[in-house]
Amino acid sequence: MTPAFMLGATGFALIAVCYGFARFAFGLFLPQIDADLSLSASLSGLISGGAFLGYCIAIIISAFATEKFGPRRVAVAAAIVAALGMAGIALAPSPVWLAVSVLLAGSSTGLASPPMAAAVAKIIRLARQGAMNTIINAGTSAGVVLSGPVALALGGEWRFAFAGFAICALFLVFAVLVTLPGYGDGGNNACESTPADASTDGAKGLPRLNGDLMRLIAATFLTGAASTAIWSFGSKLVKLRLDWGHSGAGMLWIAIGAAGIAGALAGTLVARFGLDRIHRLFLAAIALGIVLVGASFTVPVLAVAGGVLFGAAYIMLTGVYLVWGIRALPDRPATGLMTGFLTLAVGQTAGAPIFGLLMDYISADCAVLVFAILAMAAGALQAEKRNFQPA
Repeated sequence: MTPAFMLGATGFALIAVCYGFARFAFGLFLPQIDADLSLSASLSGLISGGAFLGYCIAIIISAFATEKFGPRRVAVAAAIVAALGMAGIALAPSPVWLAVSVLLAGSSTGLASPPMAAAVAKIIRLARQGAMNTIINAGTSAGVVLSGPVALALGGEWRFAFAGFAICALFLVFAVLVTLPGYGDGGNNACESTPADASTDGAKGLPRLNGDLMRLIAATFLTGAASTAIWSFGSKLVKLRLDWGHSGAGMLWIAIGAAGIAGALAGTLVARFGLDRIHRLFLAAIALGIVLVGASFTVPVLAVAGGVLFGAAYIMLTGVYLVWGIRALPDRPATGLMTGFLTLAVGQTAGAPIFGLLMDYISADCAVLVFAILAMAAGALQAEKRNFQPA
């Protein structure tokens, strides 16, 4: 196997475990967790926001730690933190313990992304970096789609599910140690890149906030906030609207995750049609997906269709933001990725508790409509066209 294949497979698996299991599976099991620990919608929204808050803190640390220590050490830390956080969720006896564990598990996602971007920049030739980054990023969907059958098989036994997820994270520690390059290492000896085309993270400190980055920050904040309607409350919405239990929620998660595999095409589609067109198209798909899953008129086939739209659109958009951030800071790929993904998570940190409050104190219909509008509003933010023209 080539170094590029090993990097892609390891990165895909790490993202699947950290994002699909440690971060987004919590929303899948939330109705059962709520029942066992007596959580209200407002409290579960706050706890869900903790996963995104942990991400916000960790991705800043990760971007600078990757520059200082290299991708391998930071990616190993991501796998270990994911294992500890999910083990904590599995053992949680109280809401406080659960909140701390969810925050820790969510931190693993922030740790995982920057070292993967840096590793790709070291090992993969420049012309293929966008495609490889979006393939690795699509690992989120694999984790989401796998968590659905786990929910179906275990009948909502969320403690056993998270214990199994924690074991998967521990196995990845060894894969990362073998595959990823360390500090100052060009990766495995047969790396594809050359000194002429390999990006590096030689610059230090905070990036300069130019117009491109400011628009990226605004767009990712709104998209992140909107996405919590499904990631944090999708299971609760289908339980409310369709009286679906863990089996129905598991099917929704399978639909979301399976459709999200399409996000691996983000880099190719951006190169072909341009970032702005793809950005607006899939934001509209996210908004429609939120409405189809959560509106009072939904029926089973519409809810599943909404999950498909949301899954494909969300992973596609994270790929778009990944490409946007890296292109905005081509000499600092880990920091470029960090900028967009950080504000995506800041939006999710704010969005989850707000959605819960709207559900508790106004109505689910109001929450769904407001968050669909947030997704559409993000489409008003455009990348600077002279930098992001299609090839």
